[in-house]
Amino acid sequence: MTGHIHQFRQLNDLLTRNREFWQFMPFAERSFVWNQTHPGLCQWLISLTEEQVTYFNEDNAALAEALSTWIPDSPELYQLSQCLSLPVENTAVAKGLDVGIPGRKWTQISAFSAALPRLQLPWLEWCAGKGHLGRILAANHHMPVTSLEWQRQLCVEGEATAKRLGLPITFITADAFDKSSEQYIQPQQHAVALHACGDLHVSLLQRVVAKQGAAVSISPCCYHLIRAKHYQPLSDLAKQSEITLTKHDLRLPLQETVTAGQRVRRQRFVEVSYRLGFDLLQRELRGCDDYLPVPNVQKALLNEGFSAFCFWAAEKKSLLLPGDIDFAYWQQEGEARYQITERMELVRQLFRRPLEMWLVYDRVCFLEQSGYQVSLGTFCAKPVTPRNILIHAELKTRQL
Repeated sequence: MTGHIHQFRQLNDLLTRNREFWQFMPFAERSFVWNQTHPGLCQWLISLTEEQVTYFNEDNAALAEALSTWIPDSPELYQLSQCLSLPVENTAVAKGLDVGIPGRKWTQISAFSAALPRLQLPWLEWCAGKGHLGRILAANHHMPVTSLEWQRQLCVEGEATAKRLGLPITFITADAFDKSSEQYIQPQQHAVALHACGDLHVSLLQRVVAKQGAAVSISPCCYHLIRAKHYQPLSDLAKQSEITLTKHDLRLPLQETVTAGQRVRRQRFVEVSYRLGFDLLQRELRGCDDYLPVPNVQKALLNEGFSAFCFWAAEKKSLLLPGDIDFAYWQQEGEARYQITERMELVRQLFRRPLEMWLVYDRVCFLEQSGYQVSLGTFCAKPVTPRNILIHAELKTRQL
């Protein structure tokens, strides 16, 4: 049994056993979902100050230790979610390659490129955008790049930059989901995708396997952007799991907590408490105790107060508000519910990276069962990007 299979099975067991703590929608709940089963946990959560909530959100090790009283698997979940750093090759980058690339994005693609092995194969850049990654691959590895991107204008701009820099990059305007795109995946090729969302990177893995491509390297992103209603497991192991993931569940790994300024925290408090207050109001008016999702709102509207938000939300959901609503009461109820919702999210935070690793191991095990040798690790620190996991796979028959 490979290490990846063993780790997937361990994670799968722990996530399955602890589903009550992460597989629910805090927004849809009026109060703690564990009031009956774990009253001590609820009492501890409500006793936390805002500073403590922020601290635990930013320190998963401390959170795992604190929650172990009620969730004994917490320390093991934390340990299984850790990922080793990949070795990198520090190669000097030619001047001018970073033209038009934002600094943080440049740091990400430089780190991703530095963690890729030199296989002396031509590259396929999947969902390439303007070919930012392709530039550094072509320049540093001295191999031609085919950059596939569905937006024609991005191809035009990327092609112009590549030509100006004298780089061997060919842009293809094509839809990554279309069957015709398979023709660009070749056996003797190294396919790459940096932060291709959801089914886009999944489709690359499936097609590379089908074509028996020599190598593929991806950094997964936006797991919830899938075309099916529920997550479709890739590996035989994941297909046997009891876990069924909705798009809401798949958003959990992306809810990375970062240190935010006072203004951003205040704005979040206002918006979320307004939404929760309106949700309680609409339940009362409709005589139906069900959560009613409301679309994204222009932040400027929040400055007009809770009543303005309610009228906007009611219009969006085709509800008629009576004239005698006590908006101050419902706003206060929303603010109280915010405290509970935030603390339920804090518990779910413990499962954010473990669930991401479950999804990553599903991809890894799929590649391994398809005849690939797979390495897994992080290619940069979290502040550069929270989506810092790199899966690299090489066809075993190529290595013989």
